[in-house]
Amino acid sequence: MESTAGAGQLLAISDLHISYPENRALVERMRPGTDDDWLIVAGDIAETVEDIRWTLATLADRFSKVLWAPGNHDLWTHPRDTVTLRGVARYEHLVALCRELGVTTPEDPYPVWRGPGGPVVVAPLFLLYDYSFLPDGCATKAEGLAYAESTGIVCNDEYLLHPDPYPTREDWCRARVAETERRLAELPADLPTVLANHYPLDRHPMDVLWHPEFAMWCGTALTADWHRRFRVETMVYGHLHIPRTTWHEGVRFEEVSVGYPREWRKRSVPPGKPRRILPMEVGPGDRGAAPGVGGGRGSVR
Repeated sequence: MESTAGAGQLLAISDLHISYPENRALVERMRPGTDDDWLIVAGDIAETVEDIRWTLATLADRFSKVLWAPGNHDLWTHPRDTVTLRGVARYEHLVALCRELGVTTPEDPYPVWRGPGGPVVVAPLFLLYDYSFLPDGCATKAEGLAYAESTGIVCNDEYLLHPDPYPTREDWCRARVAETERRLAELPADLPTVLANHYPLDRHPMDVLWHPEFAMWCGTALTADWHRRFRVETMVYGHLHIPRTTWHEGVRFEEVSVGYPREWRKRSVPPGKPRRILPMEVGPGDRGAAPGVGGGRGSVR
């Protein structure tokens, strides 16, 4: 595993959604605090490979190391993208792009942060979801989707995120979970971890969603004990567009998303500043938005 030493910070951000000019401007202004800073980018950069490349190239030129975990928007086969690859082929194309830029992906050896707060293994993950976070009263995926359709809250993944060559997204998710679990189990038992995934490893962050049915597209119950099993110092995620800190069974969960301009304009904290993961800057507690803030969901996520 690669190591680093220095006086920098381990930072994280997600859901940059740079197709919005205001969000692209946030990336243009983003700078590290020191020459040794690392930056985790936990998915949803953009819907086109061109925009993903520009963002990662810009950040990799500024930060000592950039680590990328894919979000659902990154994996969409969007009609305005000239790259028409689907599923695993699109993901592998993005991994190759990252390697060209020197960006660490979920397919690469996990680096060790040895700066302040370290040493910890920093692992960008790609796990997807399997519809196991069902709405109350629903026992199957079919029931959950029918209920979501009745409320008008259906993720655009159903139309744009293809699992090829897997039969379903949940099959792809289970394969990703199995392979990632194997790799994490091989890490040295004396090292804590920072796990960065687009979706949280546990369902508790979804408790504040305005539309709880959207939780179906937000992770998998297969990872519910990973924060304990893999010595997690901090679990970094995005996707919900509800930036906040929560603590679950003594483990810190950080939602680090920027979100859409219509969401971040309502917040008192200026957008676009990466969240400091290490050294830790908060104690136990929840610095998050009030329940539901930023969590209102239409059919666009």
